[in-house]
Amino acid sequence: MFEHKKVIVVMPAYNAAQTLRKTYEEVIAQNIVDLVVIVDDASSDATAAIAAQLPNTVLHTHPSNRGYGANQKTCYAVAMQHDADIIIMVHPDYQYTPRLIPAMASMIATGLYHCVLGSRILGGYALKGGMPWWRYLSNRFLTLAANIFTGAKLSEYHTGYRAFSRELLEKLHLENNSDDFVFDNQMLAQILWLNYKIAEVSCPTKYFTQASSINFRGCIKYGFGCLWTALQFRLARMKLIKSKLFPPSS
Repeated sequence: MFEHKKVIVVMPAYNAAQTLRKTYEEVIAQNIVDLVVIVDDASSDATAAIAAQLPNTVLHTHPSNRGYGANQKTCYAVAMQHDADIIIMVHPDYQYTPRLIPAMASMIATGLYHCVLGSRILGGYALKGGMPWWRYLSNRFLTLAANIFTGAKLSEYHTGYRAFSRELLEKLHLENNSDDFVFDNQMLAQILWLNYKIAEVSCPTKYFTQASSINFRGCIKYGFGCLWTALQFRLARMKLIKSKLFPPSS
């Protein structure tokens, strides 16, 4: 427990056998995590077998590959079933350091924020960590577009290191989101739609062979998906369209 709140770390896993145990061990070393939830999206390697051996861990497996967004939907659902108060997503590829878990959890526990992002852009860690230049430029362009359409001022929308309060997750209509990578972007847009504040902390990151990554074709699809999400947000705010991602306030 942390500040009398149950902290659960969720890991959406796919072919993460080489880095899963190392990531898990550093997560547990933070001494505030009550439970780890690992959802294996039908990996072809030993990800599920390794996860099954880890203590204090709940393993859920998809019988077939359903996509990154669908994996997260299961992650959050399982965490909520286990009475999580603070839910932190950490990718099991060790691209993001788990050592920020206490800082992110404390920002949620205070009640000041219901969403905290680990930003690779703050502090200039993206390029220092080896992010390809074309991916960096895409990140900057898509973030600028999203900020313009949503009116927010986030440093990036594309980090996979995120912390949430239970209160917030209970209000999001995640079932309406994509099962693909654009799920991440849609989720942040929905949080902004509900007028919740999003905090950011500077996060070192590493790019290496085992780190998960979208291929170029996937990046193009993701980019257009992000732009369409931002445009829907603005049009729905102006009451020009109805969107299942952004239902009107009751």
